[in-house]
Amino acid sequence: MPTFTITVEIPEAFAGQRLDQALAKLLPDYSRARLQGWIRAERVLLDGARTQPRARVSAGQVVAVAPDQSPVVESQPEEMPLDIFYEDDDLLVLNKPAGLVVHPGAGNASGTLLNGLLHYAPELAALPRGGIIHRLDKDTSGLLLIARSLRAHTQLIRDLEQREIRREYRAVCNDRLTAGGVIDAAIGRHRVQRIRMAVTEAGKPAVTHYRVLYRFAAHTFLAVRLETGRTHQIRVHFTHAGHPLVGDPVYGGRLKLPKDAASGVHDSLRAFKRQALHAHQLGFKHPADGAWHLYRAPLPDDFVALLHGLEVGIKTDFDALEWPQNS
Repeated sequence: MPTFTITVEIPEAFAGQRLDQALAKLLPDYSRARLQGWIRAERVLLDGARTQPRARVSAGQVVAVAPDQSPVVESQPEEMPLDIFYEDDDLLVLNKPAGLVVHPGAGNASGTLLNGLLHYAPELAALPRGGIIHRLDKDTSGLLLIARSLRAHTQLIRDLEQREIRREYRAVCNDRLTAGGVIDAAIGRHRVQRIRMAVTEAGKPAVTHYRVLYRFAAHTFLAVRLETGRTHQIRVHFTHAGHPLVGDPVYGGRLKLPKDAASGVHDSLRAFKRQALHAHQLGFKHPADGAWHLYRAPLPDDFVALLHGLEVGIKTDFDALEWPQNS
């Protein structure tokens, strides 16, 4: 049951509007869809009476809202190590290792990041999807943003939809690219293989920006920024462009071993058992005060080993390479 009630008065400027529309403006911490659900669940009273989302309001009417804080996540808490980069009462930023599934699903009822989060912060059970704002594939490492309050969840989801959350990745693709660019191609479910995504005219808009950080003999180390956030977007876009990510088990096809390369290069490619993709940087406005937060997760050991293995004897500090300035 809720522990508090929010009471607001309808101002003159909102007279004649629908109740759900007026509330969405008066209580911007909550989405209109969530407010509609609470109205239908009789958690919203207009002048003390039950009503409907479409009811027209008058100036001076009083609305009482009892936010629903009951659990919406049924997964069981499980203790597991979490690499927390930042936390406060509103949110968490953590570094997910490769191999960890984010949400429970078919074949992954337990042992997921969500299970670990529910043990670390039980209040997340009251938030949609356990407060997880965006996802990473099982074998993609890097930074994730998690809301700890309903207010923060609503605002961060809005920021994500408005493309105000910066997500920058590190990737290694096949072939030697000469320059950065933009891949603008709609992504939707594959027509035949439904567990896969594909570039398709019937899909949703998807835009990926990339810059070259380092060129190997037959591969390229990239900085990648998402303008949109479609499922498997980076992996699908680079496969569509003819440069699949190294190690991608779904979109990469057979392992490509460059001709005339040193045996150590072949060994490094064979040893890397996941897609070469790491969520390196995460930037967002804090939902409480609007302050800009920016975090960077260093490349994991297996990623560093791959990069050094692609060029024997290389001394480059790959973590020091950043997106070119003024771009």
